[in-house]
Parts: sequence; C-alpha cells; structure tokens
Amino acid sequence: MPVEFIGFIGNHNASEIIPRTGPVVDRGYIETVAKAHEYAGFDRALLAFHADAPDSLQVGQHAASVTDRLGIFIAHRPGFTAPTVLARQFATLDQLYEGRISINVITGGEQRELARDGNLVADKDERYARTNEFLDVVRLEWTSREPFSYKGKFYEIQNGYSLVKPWNDRAIDVYVAGASDAAIAVAGRHADIFALWGETYEQVRELTGRVRAAAAEHGRRPEFSLSFRPILADTEEAAWAKADATLERAKALIDKTGFRRGADEPANEGSRRLLAAAAKGPRLDKRLWTAMAGLTGAKGNSTSLVGTPDQVAEALLDYYDLGVRTFLIRGFDPLPDVLTYGRDLIPRVRALVAERERAQAAE
Repeated sequence: MPVEFIGFIGNHNASEIIPRTGPVVDRGYIETVAKAHEYAGFDRALLAFHADAPDSLQVGQHAASVTDRLGIFIAHRPGFTAPTVLARQFATLDQLYEGRISINVITGGEQRELARDGNLVADKDERYARTNEFLDVVRLEWTSREPFSYKGKFYEIQNGYSLVKPWNDRAIDVYVAGASDAAIAVAGRHADIFALWGETYEQVRELTGRVRAAAAEHGRRPEFSLSFRPILADTEEAAWAKADATLERAKALIDKTGFRRGADEPANEGSRRLLAAAAKGPRLDKRLWTAMAGLTGAKGNSTSLVGTPDQVAEALLDYYDLGVRTFLIRGFDPLPDVLTYGRDLIPRVRALVAERERAQAAE
C-alpha cells in the first residue's frame, strides 16, 4: 500500500490524561482495542516494551488471536533474549498468523530503566553495537537454509539453524528507531522501516537524510514511519481549544498518570529532539503541537497535529511528500480516538495519497 497506518494497543486504558483504574493486564480492553483497530482500517498496531510492563510478545499473540487481518507490531529490546531464540519466537508467531507479525527494535536510552532488567551496558554506543550483532543473527536465523556460525563481541553462535522461517520469503519487517549516530548506523544496515517521533518538517528532512545516506552504504533503501497524537475537531478553533484542554487535564493528573517531567535531561536523542522543537514554541509549522512533549519531558510519542480532519490529513500529506509512508497515530483518549481516526482521518489521507499518486503517474 502507498500509505500505512499503525495504531497502539495498550495493556490497559491509560494515557497522559487517563490514570489506570483497571488491572495491569486488562484482557477485555486489549481485545476491544485490537478489534477496534481492525474495524477502523489500521494496518498494524504496536505493542510497547517497558521494563515494568506485561510481556509484549504474549500480549501481541493474544491481540493476533482475536483479529483476522490486523498486523501485530511487537516491540523488543535486545540484550535479554538470545537472538536465535527471539528469531524463532517471531517466526513461529508469523507462521501461526500468516505474515501479520513485525518487530520494533528498541535499543533503549534510559540506563536506570534498563538496569531494572539487569542490562548493565551503560554506554549507549555499545548497546547499539550489540543491537547490530543481534539483528545480524536474527536475520541469519530467519534466512539461512543451512547451519551458520557467527562470532561477534556480544554474540557467538555455532551451527545455528532454525526449521521455522517467517511466513513470507522477504522475512519479517524490522523497524529501528533512534537519532544518535550509533542508531543511524544500525538503521542503515538493518532497518526495513526507520521510525521517527513527530518532528518538524526541517527535523524530518535532516534525520531521514542521515538514514538514507547510512543505508546507501549497504545498498539499501528503508521506508520511514512517523508518530503523532492527532487532535481533531469540526473547526480549527475547536481543535486548538481541545488541545489546550487536553494539556490542562494532563497537568492536573500528572502525578496520577506518572508523566511528570524529571529534573534531568532525557538520555535518549529522540526525546531531546522533541524538546528542542518544543523550546521553539507550542505551535510549529502548519499544525504541529509540542506542548505535551514539553510538559512530560517527551516521554515517548508526545507531539500532535491539530485541526479539522481535512487540515490534519493535509499536514500528513506534507510528511508523505518528505518520504514518509507510514504513520503511527494514537490518541490521548485511546479507544474512542481509534474509531475517530478510522472514520474521519485515515480515509481522507488515503484519498489524498491516491490522488497524489495518480497525478505523479500522469506526469
């Protein structure tokens, strides 16, 4: 497809404006939100990885079991599971669900969180070097038709081989994120899709350019994914008022939701980039809203596009023109926003992209 939409399946209903009230693993919510994404026309949905969270692989398997077409996009952090084991786990799921599985490789930027799982590799460049080897081995396990050996600094495999391969010959889509030089080097070698948080046009041009240059050294051309928290309303004025109300609600609940900004600057480059954008003002480019990133310290995907459905669709098309082909969109009110995006936003973007494709084909 010329444009793809990814949503987000949380383990329970919560966000910057919704404190969790139910169980940590809310089976009913997981099933409902997974089915809602499929009904709304999303292509995939992300399952996140955190050191204190339910296991994304198991929750992803359950989400796959209650849907028929939805792609299941599972985050994984290298360093805890042997790459051969992880490769077989994902390939097995991919066989069971006929090619619906993809992986989001998260190296991790916050050492204090990593240490909770016993990951004591403090140097971030070293962690990315380990990720590079990890993905070398994963791809060998997925693709090798005969036993292979591998010797690196972090992993040594002797006569590795897997009977189970991914459903499709092209293997499982690998998403890589990160904005440091070490992250870009890994992305250039391994990313099928490089994932960015929602940045300004200028930032997107700069970062995708670095990734393209790194990938060209390996004869590769990755696609790009961009993440936003769209805020929609019938009028532009109402949409900005909704954004302001969302911010005030987040401020009022920040100690209950756990999104209070820390005193230290974030360790990961992606958060620092969002905060650099937020420092320029809450409204940038056509309709990029950075206030939530500024409030929370850019803990994850926290910038928005604000406006009517037509206006936000046109803003997404601007990013499409910069080479972005995948949009990860999730709301501050997760379940209702899935249905709103499916009704009001996704069809508009698909129509605009189809129109753009037809015009380019006719030139």
